[in-house]
Amino acid sequence: MSEKMFSHVPVLLNEVLDSLDIQPDGIYLDATAGGAGHSREILNRLGPDGRLIAMDQDPDAIRILNERIGGDPRVTVVHRNFAELKPALAELGIDRVSGILADLGVSSHQLDTAERGFSFHVDAPLDMRMSQEGETAADLCNRLPEEELRRILYQYGEEKYAPRIAAAIVRERETAPIETTLQLAELVKNAVPAKARREKHPARRTFQAFRIAVNGELEVLDRAMDDMFDVLAPGGILSVITFHSLEDRAVKQRFAAFCEGCICPPEFPVCVCGRTPSGELPFKFRAPSEQELEENPRSRSARLRSVRKLKDREPATKKPFI
Repeated sequence: MSEKMFSHVPVLLNEVLDSLDIQPDGIYLDATAGGAGHSREILNRLGPDGRLIAMDQDPDAIRILNERIGGDPRVTVVHRNFAELKPALAELGIDRVSGILADLGVSSHQLDTAERGFSFHVDAPLDMRMSQEGETAADLCNRLPEEELRRILYQYGEEKYAPRIAAAIVRERETAPIETTLQLAELVKNAVPAKARREKHPARRTFQAFRIAVNGELEVLDRAMDDMFDVLAPGGILSVITFHSLEDRAVKQRFAAFCEGCICPPEFPVCVCGRTPSGELPFKFRAPSEQELEENPRSRSARLRSVRKLKDREPATKKPFI
């Protein structure tokens, strides 16, 4: 696989590097390393005693990571989903890291490789599997009952025309299986009102919903966030790039929980729980600059959030009561 075939423009690169506050002798984890865009620049800031763990679930990404940075003795390439980061690090004898980056969502390579089935602009098998394993989007389209299709479209795509689209999928598959990207895109286009067809591509939310469902993205993120925070050394930083409101909301809420202190009821005159924040927010969030938006339009929905670890999380406890 050539460099050109796996081109990668790292989103919010300067903002990410600034947020991680990279220490030359630190240990850093790029949990979704993709085409090594961010990893390369993190590596450039590490000294001879620094270490980078570049992790990804996509076999294509693993091949290109090995080609681009795998020869550096400071780098370890790991073929795992980032929800498995704790056992992956344990196997490497690492229990604490200095910083973690998780760049969520679909990569440019996955979008631009037609046969991966992520794009609604070109015809290809309806796949969408980031790991290239398990059920495809076509499998879900042709197997799930209408009620479940409707739930996926509502929950993961925030698609207001979910009932129309789910019903259209069921009608279509009664005649012939739904097998290609353009077949699904055309089906969605015909199912929504004419006004919706004149806005952004009418299949955009549907493709997002099926991609999230196929890859279990929100469930994986939910499991991984606590683990990423747990493996940080005190003072370490977790930075996450999101690309849609569902991810961003989940990250924002979990980071707020890390930073929550006293959980006593507001009517208590003094704190009796003794709980103090485990983290702090260095900034609210970062969005792409006008220059980046011009150079890389795909960055338009990106948001970067970071949390700095102050101490290990306290065990979950109920709010005190009398």
